[in-house]
Amino acid sequence: MAKDIDTPSGSAPPPGGFAPLRRPVFAVLWVATVLGNTGTFMRDVASAWLVTDLSSSPTAVAAVQAAGMIPVFLLAIPAGVLSDILDRRRFLIAIQIMLGCVSATLMLLAYTGLMSISLLIGLTFTGGIGAALMGPTWQSIVPELVPRSELKAAVALNSLGINIARSIGPAAGGFLLAAFGATVTYGADVASYLVVVAALLWWKRPKNAEDDLGEHFAGAFRAGLRYARASRELHIVLFRALVFFAFASAVWALLPLVTRELLHGDAAFYGVLLGSVGLGAIGGAFVLPILRSRLGTDGLMLAAAIVTGCAALALALAPPQWAAVVILLAMGCAWIIALTTLNATAQAILPNWVRGRALAVYLTVFNGAMAGGSLCWGLIAQEVGLSWALVASAAGLVVSGLLVHRVALPKGEADLTPSHHWPEPLIAEPVADDRGPVLILIEYRIAKRDRAAFLAALERLSQARRRDGAYGWGVTEDASDPETIVEWFMVESWAEHLRQHRRVSSADADVQREVRRFHGLDDGPKVRHLLAVNSRHRLGV
Repeated sequence: MAKDIDTPSGSAPPPGGFAPLRRPVFAVLWVATVLGNTGTFMRDVASAWLVTDLSSSPTAVAAVQAAGMIPVFLLAIPAGVLSDILDRRRFLIAIQIMLGCVSATLMLLAYTGLMSISLLIGLTFTGGIGAALMGPTWQSIVPELVPRSELKAAVALNSLGINIARSIGPAAGGFLLAAFGATVTYGADVASYLVVVAALLWWKRPKNAEDDLGEHFAGAFRAGLRYARASRELHIVLFRALVFFAFASAVWALLPLVTRELLHGDAAFYGVLLGSVGLGAIGGAFVLPILRSRLGTDGLMLAAAIVTGCAALALALAPPQWAAVVILLAMGCAWIIALTTLNATAQAILPNWVRGRALAVYLTVFNGAMAGGSLCWGLIAQEVGLSWALVASAAGLVVSGLLVHRVALPKGEADLTPSHHWPEPLIAEPVADDRGPVLILIEYRIAKRDRAAFLAALERLSQARRRDGAYGWGVTEDASDPETIVEWFMVESWAEHLRQHRRVSSADADVQREVRRFHGLDDGPKVRHLLAVNSRHRLGV
């Protein structure tokens, strides 16, 4: 990574793009991940091609594609919760063993000739469950492997590693499939899982520190959903991802049939096409910084939609095989640009405490769009033909890209580090962590002339309250004294409110200071914490 010419002489230059690879743990896990993903792509090539031998139905082909994505759509959020509350190293080892067993079963079925469409879909679905559990966890361990200054470089290297695997895996899988059959191809995937498990066993991850306020699954799940529901910036990212991937999924879902029927290729050529996508993605990763500086994030997304649409249209015309390779190179470049832009934006707008869960919501939308799109495009292709389905996808990409271009992606420049500026709440005696709900009242004195500006600022603050744990929020005024305004919000338990103290970001603290400057008294707003009194507490139990 080149040195920024605008960096002041007194500040340290940013770390190079490959700096994380100088850290042994990151390097070992990165290499293992590349090998593991390579094996996964080899397995997917074998499954995608095997289904065309078992059935010529576009619906069956698309169903196998969707079977691997639906579990991620259904389980990504619970997986994100688990990644935050379990030992991530042990969790990843268990997932890798499960996935290895899935591939070993596929290998045995291919060897014995007992493979069927239903078994292939079922095992692909089971593999998708493993992928759903693994995705948020792999992303969550990156901050544990590198310092914060190298985090962006590490995330970029992970994307690069995936696309290295995408460029190698499909081609290698196609070669093994054509030369030795599905049994050997699945066996190579089993071997890749052994490498990943060995790397995870070698990693001596520090044990999680004991935390009296550690979250449990149900509460963490609800907190993640509350954050996703309240974050308007995340909503924009999810909307843009849904629109793009719903239309772009057509090429991925129909590519096995396009290869066989429109391009008259075999399994090896299908692997070459997927490898071409991977090579295009690697090239796109290198040119992305230059394009971002010229087009901005929204310009990148529009360009990605147009290029992907043109690629779908070109494939619909049944081009020569060499031209199809070039077309998929361009599509791979556009694909990684869209994927990286959306993922990086999501990473930039998320605080650390909810990162795994919120990224899981993003993965849910991504895989839901891909799975739902795959099924829909398979049905459309069965009704109107492959070529017209690709034409419809191309038109949808271009039109939707132009329509949503005005829904600007968030900049992600806010300081989301915890501010720790809330004082400890005053209590007369210790409060049980599970006691609740808790009602927090904040009383302000607001002059009549400042009322409108104060309420506007308070509305912005309400978004932070809801993101950080509040499930209800409101504002009231004293009927006898309209200059007394009370903000209130509800939190489900005392422990969750204490976690809320930890979650408030520096950006939210700035909004809170803006609200408090309207307060007419020097001693600050009056804050009260009201605890629900149930029959157990009334009886003194």
